[in-house]
Amino acid sequence: MLSELPKGVEQRHSPALRIAHWIVVALVFVTWPLGLMIGFVKDQVKLDFYVVHESIGFLVLWFMLLRLGIRMSGGAVQVDAPRGEKLAASTVHGLLYAFLIIMPVSGFLATNAHGFPLQWFWLVPIWSPIGKSPEIAPILSAIHFWSAWTLLALVALHIAAALFHHIIRRDATLYRIL
Repeated sequence: MLSELPKGVEQRHSPALRIAHWIVVALVFVTWPLGLMIGFVKDQVKLDFYVVHESIGFLVLWFMLLRLGIRMSGGAVQVDAPRGEKLAASTVHGLLYAFLIIMPVSGFLATNAHGFPLQWFWLVPIWSPIGKSPEIAPILSAIHFWSAWTLLALVALHIAAALFHHIIRRDATLYRIL
């Protein structure tokens, strides 16, 4: 039970930060596979997959901006750890935040540059700073593609570190975000 946290958990991240974290996790674990599947679906439903993928990705962007604001306003717990470990953790967290913002922005701009403006869940047209731009569309698509694989590697590293702390070190790191 989370009300009975293990010894060493003096503080947890703010409830707002924890909730935003898990919402982003859920959204990413839906969006990423949808993006992979787009290349394998029939043409009749391909645009629907794009709309859902991009609409959820747009939510990731807004929840990441919210998380960033919460984190910057003191919602994250500062932890004592060896200098190298702190540096590794802050680097991975910083890269996760960066790529979780780069991904939806590059995807949104890429689809607009390809000539498909976002209709958020088929309901709300989302303004884009660029229109159809065939010359930059492949560049934005490449940024989105490679960012996806970079993000996957960072998420795997992040999960591995959380499991290392939980299973090997048996410390309270994981509980701070639960």
